[in-house]
Amino acid sequence: MNIFEQNDRKPEFWDGQGCALCENEKYTEALAAFEQAIAINPNYCQAWNNRGNAFCGMKRYAEALAAYDQAVAIKPDYHQAWFNRGLLLAEMQAYGNAIASYERAIAINPDPRYIHAKDKIWLNKKLHTV
Repeated sequence: MNIFEQNDRKPEFWDGQGCALCENEKYTEALAAFEQAIAINPNYCQAWNNRGNAFCGMKRYAEALAAYDQAVAIKPDYHQAWFNRGLLLAEMQAYGNAIASYERAIAINPDPRYIHAKDKIWLNKKLHTV
């Protein structure tokens, strides 16, 4: 078995391939890579989170939200998925739910980016109510 054959049986390999494809805005191909990672290990929460990111890139928000929900269902302390979920909900103007997701992320890991994103909500609410 060569090194490629060994790697292509690991969810990390496919997740990495998907992330590289997302960086190049090749979301359909990225989605296929994340699906491969999930097929190998359905509990690989990073692939679910990144699947959500690919769906966001494709503006398929309901599917993105479902992917983030699956990531945090698998690993409730996965702060990056909570943060991404918050970003998506803020984009959808579901500010209350976005704040709740940010608060979950911040409780796990008080990253300044998470705090800043949560603090930005009041401004977004203000701008959209004028």
